[in-house]
Amino acid sequence: MNNVELSEVHGWADEFEVLWQEAGRCFRRYDLRSRAEGYVQGLLGRIDRKNGWQLAEYLGDETPHGIHRLLDRASWDVADVRDELVRYVRKNLLSPNEAGVLIVDETGFLKKGDKSAGVQRQYSGTAGRIENCQIGVFLALAGANGRALIDRELYLPQSWCNDVERRKSAAIPQDVSFATKQQLAKKMLSRAFENGIRPRWVLGDEIYGSDSKFRRFLESKSQPYVLAVSCQQRLWIDCRQKRFDDIVKDIPEDKWFRMSVADGAKGPRVYNWAAGRFGVPDESGLVKWMLFSTTTRSKLKFLGRLSR
Repeated sequence: MNNVELSEVHGWADEFEVLWQEAGRCFRRYDLRSRAEGYVQGLLGRIDRKNGWQLAEYLGDETPHGIHRLLDRASWDVADVRDELVRYVRKNLLSPNEAGVLIVDETGFLKKGDKSAGVQRQYSGTAGRIENCQIGVFLALAGANGRALIDRELYLPQSWCNDVERRKSAAIPQDVSFATKQQLAKKMLSRAFENGIRPRWVLGDEIYGSDSKFRRFLESKSQPYVLAVSCQQRLWIDCRQKRFDDIVKDIPEDKWFRMSVADGAKGPRVYNWAAGRFGVPDESGLVKWMLFSTTTRSKLKFLGRLSR
């Protein structure tokens, strides 16, 4: 590690202290504040497995009882910690006059047992197949100075919501009811908007883009977005509905252009691109676009909503 990298690492430690001065106020008792700080440092540190025993060893404790108490029974408000994080991220990751982008996505956490809240056999993007796992929906903020996860929601399948004994054993609050991934995403976005984050774009994959209610939610907020949709999505064109994979066939050859989106393991990741506006601007001045991105010109990848 050279001197520049070493100074950067030391800078991380100093900045963590700045962050914790703000987030630590959410823990009224000194012992809880100290243990929570150590717990977060352990999660960020070089510990092979982030379980209670190894985190306790990292903190110098003989048993994980203190860690369990912090997470299960201690009195502190997780929402307060989240809001402090959002304030810190908004202040430090966004440059002056920059709005950044919000990204919503879900990921799976593979599990071996059946006791963890929300665990069941379901598709995991992490594994790329159906596995026994939990699913978390996350919201990230990306700006000129970096990126960070700022919110999260656990997806609780319908089978869990209807199982009273299972809910009780996993300590799931009674007021938690079934919500789709799109509904969880809307909840997190609403919180971000309320905390003063007004991104230039909201980005999401096909799970969110193919849900018309999710798109209308963003449109009701006059919020520009770029969301992936399936090739089965339909639009009204010339007084009839037309699928996107049929629309793409009518795009003239000279309307396509090639551009690399990033460097991959085998070189630049080059795609064919085409775009077209449809409809008229709404009351806020936003107008819908179709943005096609493909290597074969055979399917639609994104639907965008842009300002003039």
